[in-house]
Amino acid sequence: MLEKFNSGMTPQESGADIPLAMQENLANAVYPLVDAAVASEMDRLLSEEGISPSCQSGCDHCCRYHIVINIAEAQILAHYIRREWSAEQIAELRMRTHQWHEWDNSRPGRPSAIITEQTDLSNYDHCCPMLVNGICSVYPVRPVVCRTHFVSSHPRFCCAVNDPESTEDAPLVLKSVVTAANPFVMAIREQIENSGLDCSRSNMLFPQWLAIEMGWEFAISI
Repeated sequence: MLEKFNSGMTPQESGADIPLAMQENLANAVYPLVDAAVASEMDRLLSEEGISPSCQSGCDHCCRYHIVINIAEAQILAHYIRREWSAEQIAELRMRTHQWHEWDNSRPGRPSAIITEQTDLSNYDHCCPMLVNGICSVYPVRPVVCRTHFVSSHPRFCCAVNDPESTEDAPLVLKSVVTAANPFVMAIREQIENSGLDCSRSNMLFPQWLAIEMGWEFAISI
């Protein structure tokens, strides 16, 4: 079923000559509206409730969460990477994504990963493969879940989420910000379902979709 939402581009294609895909046109239309809705709700929270997010540049704990995206957002990212990134950058991204897959598969309760001798996970700090030196390398086309995730609590609570032994409270997520973006999330969902897909079944972890869309051999089967 997923081929009905095919990106129309082979994994080998790359470079600035790649035209905008339908999915990117969707992103160009929807993402600015998401950002505007988020900014408006932030202003309301500050003026009416005195609440402001504690999130700031350099804080990347949430980039270590399991980030779920849909097929449209995955293809938006793949088109952007192939058009904007150099071959060296893509090779480095492939390595980071491969490390993430091996880390994810090696966790308790997961199928055994095929760990190669060339891949050392002993010092691997798992995070989104797009995170480079603490900065999102695809910030202009980051998924909606990243655009709408803000907390008002101390960053240590976000850090503790990935620590099974932590006794810290859960982060205080600004849920009204997520709600403000819901109409635009539904627009993406409608686009996917108009293509003949079940949107819910197209949801997958960010690095899994990335490997599939980039055509890397360690991608999971769908």
